[in-house]
Amino acid sequence: MSGTEQSNPVGGARPTGPSGSPLVGRGDADRTAAVTRSLLGYGIVAGPFYVVVGLVQGLTRSGFDLTRHDLSLLANGPLGWIQIGNLVLTGLMTIAAAVGMARSLRVVGGGPGTVWGPRLVGAYGVGLVGAGVFPADPAYGFPPGTPDAPPAAIGVGGLGHLLFGGLGFLCLVVGALVLARHYAAAGRAGTAWFSRVTGVVFLLAFLGVASGSASPVVVLGFWVGVVLVWTWLAVVSVDLYRRTPLLTPAV
Repeated sequence: MSGTEQSNPVGGARPTGPSGSPLVGRGDADRTAAVTRSLLGYGIVAGPFYVVVGLVQGLTRSGFDLTRHDLSLLANGPLGWIQIGNLVLTGLMTIAAAVGMARSLRVVGGGPGTVWGPRLVGAYGVGLVGAGVFPADPAYGFPPGTPDAPPAAIGVGGLGHLLFGGLGFLCLVVGALVLARHYAAAGRAGTAWFSRVTGVVFLLAFLGVASGSASPVVVLGFWVGVVLVWTWLAVVSVDLYRRTPLLTPAV
């Protein structure tokens, strides 16, 4: 059936979307839906990209210990540009996914958390970009030759990294909890609870790292929080991708 036939069915009745709104035919509206779905795809790609690039560096760069060193420290040294690029690109992908979330939620229906949830996820993406622009200070013996202790003094880069990273992490925590309200109101209890657990676990993991501890328990706990966050973003992106209609309701 052609797009024209879908827009003008026999009898004059127009097809409706999930919210009961009339659907427009193929053309600009279909491209709008395609763009929304493409943006949501970045929410699926961002996490694996960040984790794989980080792990490869962590396993191959001399002096780096995955049980003691935060991935942010990889932004130091001759190959630091790789982690800087990793943070910036992942942040941009997260921002794109947040835009897709906002567009999708406007189509599938409003409700609690549908406005600020995507905004807070986007703010997390901005935090990642900023954390890449402002590299963390060398610490805990990395790069090799650095004293095995916290930085003696925090430089401009380190301060910017802490501010962007900390604010971004907090926005992500609140964003997960806010979107949990959307899923609870939509009757999707499983995703609502997953969102709540993600927000709480990531907050605890962040507080552990923010304490300045480099113990394996704290560092590995933060790894758990990071993987959980990226899994949550992928789950939400897939869910909204599937719920976004191929034809966009007329506004």
